Amino acid sequence: MTNSVFQFGQRLPEYAVPVLNERAVRASAGLLFFFAIVCFMNAWLMGNFQPTRIFVVTFLVDFTIRIFINPLYSPSLIIGQWFVRKQQPEYVGAPQKRFAWAIGFVLALTMLYLVVLNNVIGPINLIVCSLCLTLLFFETAFGICIGCKVYNFFNKEKAQLCPGGVCEVPPGQGSGATLAQLVIVALFAVVIGVVAQWVYSTGLRNPAQMPQAATPSAPIDPAEAERCKVPDFAKALGHEEKWKLHNNCK
Repeated sequence: MTNSVFQFGQRLPEYAVPVLNERAVRASAGLLFFFAIVCFMNAWLMGNFQPTRIFVVTFLVDFTIRIFINPLYSPSLIIGQWFVRKQQPEYVGAPQKRFAWAIGFVLALTMLYLVVLNNVIGPINLIVCSLCLTLLFFETAFGICIGCKVYNFFNKEKAQLCPGGVCEVPPGQGSGATLAQLVIVALFAVVIGVVAQWVYSTGLRNPAQMPQAATPSAPIDPAEAERCKVPDFAKALGHEEKWKLHNNCK
């Protein structure tokens, strides 16, 4: 086994391609997803973008290290490896992981430009954040690397050593959901929908929706009124109140 500081993946004699420990990679994705969803909800519900700005810089630094230096020195992968240190390693091909992480790196650069450097607020942020959260969630929850699947469309040499052996072994017959199982899931969704409707119809009203006592209105500044004019895209998304919250408008 030969390894150097500037290297992507471990070189192990029993594998034809450089490899990474999938268990550490998945743990790292889980850690990043947790902090990403916390920052996203802070921005979405409270209009506080400061945690998002910090996370974007952290994410970008972490991915810069893992892609351009060595995954062994990526802080999130170091912590992830520590959590799974007592688990049997599951080695997967490194080339497709590098491609997948490059997608995350580009998304982080986009958010750096929009949110950190220019304080841009709009639907593009929501799209980029949602895409990043989706990639992280699939990686940590299901062990599915979406970027690795995209890798096969751009490379003649297909991915090797995929998590769960999906590149080499076709799924067994009956490994998916049966009709009875699908019916159970559908009935479960219906029951939850009924319960949710009952909860919303009988629960306490949101204080923000309750009528407020009339208060003398302050003079309206024309410049402030123009700044707080809700754009058409926010109206089309039903995002008027959130837009006002994010832009500190009443």
